[in-house]
Amino acid sequence: MAGISFDLDMLSRFEAGLDLLHPERGAIPARVLDYGETSTILAIGGDNAPALVYKRLPVFFNTEDAGRYEALHRRYVKTLGERAGVRVAPTTTVQLPDATKRYVVVYVIQEMVPEDTLCHMATYRLSPSDVYRLVMATLAETAKVFDLNRVQQGEIELGIDSEISNWALLGFDPDQGTLPERFKLVYLHTNVPFMRRHGAEQLDPEPFLRSAPSPLLPIIRRTFLPKILTRYYDFRRVAIDLVAKVDQEGRSELVPGIIDAINWYFLAERGEHHFRPVTLEEVKRFHRWDAFTWRAYLFVRRVDRRACLFRRRPYPYILPARRR
Repeated sequence: MAGISFDLDMLSRFEAGLDLLHPERGAIPARVLDYGETSTILAIGGDNAPALVYKRLPVFFNTEDAGRYEALHRRYVKTLGERAGVRVAPTTTVQLPDATKRYVVVYVIQEMVPEDTLCHMATYRLSPSDVYRLVMATLAETAKVFDLNRVQQGEIELGIDSEISNWALLGFDPDQGTLPERFKLVYLHTNVPFMRRHGAEQLDPEPFLRSAPSPLLPIIRRTFLPKILTRYYDFRRVAIDLVAKVDQEGRSELVPGIIDAINWYFLAERGEHHFRPVTLEEVKRFHRWDAFTWRAYLFVRRVDRRACLFRRRPYPYILPARRR
């Protein structure tokens, strides 16, 4: 993960003066690029700043917890790249105190890729047949993780969130509007370093759960957490998540063809004769559950934020603005 150069002083000043309700209004220019389920993705420093993205994660209670996350993140990225053979975007992490000095914030910092080369954006420039080729290539890269897991036989096991927006196309020229005969994919989503050793999950999910209101935490731990912690270790479920997110992006016309590509990949390319083909109804059901979960989660967090502000207590998280 060497090679990332960033301005620590600038980032420290940005965090110290961050307006959590309006992150774009701080003294240091910032632009929200996206709101992920586990991070807020920011461009910080204005037009002359280095081309980096800063992924602000949920807060940690102390430097020890943050340090354990950073160490796991380094192992995860190294294992993805060196042992699984997945090309990962140059990445590093840094921890900083938040403005209140009560929490520790971790930023995952990556080199910025042109927006048009993000795979979900590229699909708007590509023909359906090229999109299906792109999906097949994404599955082939994802397979490297599950092949490593099989070889390691439980000694080490990686999870991966392989939705199409988590990949970028190296060297893609959007003006051409076609997928090159040969192309390379780079993986971007290392925020949640899913890793098991001898069957034991190495990631502590608590920092990612704390953003939910405390009365709901027992319910989340009992109902939603087990599904999340197992989903990304199952290749078939990862593939379903991939096509469901394409549907969520508003590209429903591509979904049947992508389902066919997924089923062809598992049955013909990998020869998994016991593979249960993915169905459109299954994808729609998954999409509905995922969308409902995310909307409900955001709703209760907004209520919690309002309660914190009413009681004049700090709320240390950035939430997406309401869509009008």
